[in-house]
Amino acid sequence: MGTIVLELNNIFKKFGKKTVVDNLSLSVESGQIYGFLGPNGAGKTTTIKMIVGLIGIDNGNIKIQGLDVVSNHEKAMSNIGAIVENPDLYDYLSGLDNLKLYARIHNIGKDRMSEVVKLVDLELRIKDKVKKYSLGMKQRLGLAVALLHNPKLLILDEPTNGLDPAGIKKLRDILKKLAHEHGTAVFVSSHLLSEMQLMCDKVAIIDNGKMIKVENLNSAMEKSEIYILEVSDIPKSIDILKDICKTSINEDKLQVIYNGKISEIVKILVKKDIDITYVNKDVNFLEQDFLNLTGGIK
Repeated sequence: MGTIVLELNNIFKKFGKKTVVDNLSLSVESGQIYGFLGPNGAGKTTTIKMIVGLIGIDNGNIKIQGLDVVSNHEKAMSNIGAIVENPDLYDYLSGLDNLKLYARIHNIGKDRMSEVVKLVDLELRIKDKVKKYSLGMKQRLGLAVALLHNPKLLILDEPTNGLDPAGIKKLRDILKKLAHEHGTAVFVSSHLLSEMQLMCDKVAIIDNGKMIKVENLNSAMEKSEIYILEVSDIPKSIDILKDICKTSINEDKLQVIYNGKISEIVKILVKKDIDITYVNKDVNFLEQDFLNLTGGIK
C-alpha cells in the first residue's frame, strides 16, 4: 500500500442553484493509477479544476501530500503535474524549445529534460516543430511538460480524446511505467471504459456529482472471472446460482462472476435442465458496471 498523495474530503461545489459536486470523498496513493469515471455533466472536470486550484471549493477540503490546497496553496500545487483539456504548447517551436521554456520557469536542468523526453518516447522527434506532431505526440509532449518538475501527483482530464488505438496504447504504457516503476500517483478521467479497465488499478464512478462506486480492478480481476452465458431460462439460472456466485443480466444474457472454473457453473446449470448455447469470458465488465450504475453516457 502506498502513501496517500491526493485526498478529497466531502468536497461540495454549486453553480447557482445546481449542485455539481456533492460531498465527494476519495484518496489516491503513490504508485497507483486511479480512474475517474462518469457521464457527461457528472462533475469530473469540476472536481479536477478544484484539485488544481482553477476554481474554488464551496465546502470540504483537498489535500496533496498532506497540504491543504487552500491554506497551503503554493506548496500543495508544487506537487502536481496536470493536463486539463488540451496541452498548452507553442506549435511554431520545436518540442525541445517548448520544454526549455517550462524548464527555465522551474529551474530544471538538461538531465531531467532528457529523462522525461525518454519517458514519453519522443527522443527521435523532440527537435521537430510541434506543428508537425500528431495528436498523440502532442499529448506526450504535454505529458513531458507536466512531468518536468517530477511531481508526486499527475492529473489528466480525458487524455485519450481523439487519439488512435496506437496513441492510446502508447499513453497507457507510459502511465503504467510512471506509476508502477516511478511511484507517481496518477489521477485520470476518461469515457473510454475498456481502456480504463486496462490502465487503472482502481476506479471511482460518479453520477450527478455523487460517488456511486469504487472498484479495485486488480482485486476484482485476480479473484474472479466474468463470463457471459446464453441460457434457456435466465431467471431460473439466477435462482440456481444465487448461493454460488454473483449473477446479473447483460444484454439478454447471463453474466456470471465466479472464483473458479466456468465448467463447474455449466455442469450445475445443465443438471437443472438449463440449455446453454454460448459461453465466453467478458473482458468489458467495467463498461457494463458503468452502464448499470449510471444508465449510460448522457
